[in-house]
Amino acid sequence: MTVALYRKYRSKSLDEIVGQSHVTDVLRRALAADKIAHAYLLTGPRGVGKTSIARILAHEINGLEYSDDSEHLDIIEIDAASNNGVDDVRELREKALVAPSSAKKKIYIIDEVHMLSKAAFNALLKILEEPPEHIVFILATTDFDKLPDTIVSRTQRYHFHTISREAVVAHLAHIAKQEHITIKPEALEIIAERGGGSLRDSISLLDQLQHTRTMQSGISSQDIEQALGLMSANECEQLIAALQSGDAKAIITHVAAIQQRGVSATTLASQLTSAITAQLIDTPELVGLLEGLMDVPKSSHPSTKLLVTLLSQATIAAPVKTVAQTAHAPAMPTITAPVVAPAPKPTPAKKAKASEPQPEPAKEPRPAPATPTDLSKFDWNAVLSYAKEHHTALNAILSKCTAEVRGDKVVVYAGRKFNKTKLDSAKYRPILGQIIAETGAGSDVYLEIIGETAPPKDAQAAKIAAMMGGGEEVNVE
Repeated sequence: MTVALYRKYRSKSLDEIVGQSHVTDVLRRALAADKIAHAYLLTGPRGVGKTSIARILAHEINGLEYSDDSEHLDIIEIDAASNNGVDDVRELREKALVAPSSAKKKIYIIDEVHMLSKAAFNALLKILEEPPEHIVFILATTDFDKLPDTIVSRTQRYHFHTISREAVVAHLAHIAKQEHITIKPEALEIIAERGGGSLRDSISLLDQLQHTRTMQSGISSQDIEQALGLMSANECEQLIAALQSGDAKAIITHVAAIQQRGVSATTLASQLTSAITAQLIDTPELVGLLEGLMDVPKSSHPSTKLLVTLLSQATIAAPVKTVAQTAHAPAMPTITAPVVAPAPKPTPAKKAKASEPQPEPAKEPRPAPATPTDLSKFDWNAVLSYAKEHHTALNAILSKCTAEVRGDKVVVYAGRKFNKTKLDSAKYRPILGQIIAETGAGSDVYLEIIGETAPPKDAQAAKIAAMMGGGEEVNVE
């Protein structure tokens, strides 16, 4: 019978472990110094070497040679997923009190230890608190957060990382060479990416795909994409470009074409998540998509959830794109920003007499609109309703703001400097101007954004607010 590649190439010594040198180096030094703990806890994602190291460590402690076929009476492996009751642990505890048959230590490896029941944990705690000299426990889990603190505090904990793509690719290339599998480097990259940092999963994929060979030149990335039902790198680039430009029609067309080839919505979402994360420095505007994409597998209608998530980006990106349209495209509403003249150098001023009238401070100049602006139809509630329906991200900021018409301008009180900075940005200010125009106030509005709350309208309240260092007026009916 053929042996699976992940079993055939399982590490047999600490030196063969891939990508966990921060663990193996410490354990190697402890073994050399004969400093053996009574309990070890190995935590981290699946397929990164926890069980392999547990078995290697057990044999190293007892000075035994290790192979997949190794079996020893004093090294006992227990799967906590199927032996998780209090009676199972009590039986373990009774047998643990018996001295080892021939080895130096009796070693219990408990895999997926987080699956133990509360009563079982309490039973295990009793022997961890006062362990016999001849006992060593090696606990392994993929879900550290489910372990009681009382158990964790009585162990030496070693956390395992996901393995870097470079290390996985190098190991896959080694296995491919040993197995005479002709495969192109870019195909190995795809396998490593789909493995998600799990060496075991990546090796299993290579095992599954080793007979996908269609040409003498070896397995290509196209062979892997077709076999695994993935979208191609070119399709991914085109879809990301459509997301950046806010082209809803192109997004729908690309998604439909990709799914027509049999690529599932969850796979497409997973690939997009990886691609956007990898390109985040160049495409920070797409960061808002990641949360929605990660929710696609949880949805009862993943295809619909995927489209809704992607098209939500189009409603955000489209107005930003409009700002940069060419002269042939419809013009955006003009938002006249105040122009602040450079402050003159201070000059010594004569002390004014009490009877002399003081000159009024100079006002900041601003260009007058080409035609008078009619602000009688300005409705802040209409602005908020429009933003809530069409611009979710902007609405999150505007919902914390208030606004009023003051003469020939609209003043928005942003509440704090952070909100003002957001509203003044090149991303949101044009959109706010467009919304004000769409809700009937016209396209040539002078907009002033203040990073504070609106002052109280009531004179007495204003005096109290000034005494208290500021405040916000609240209507109580």
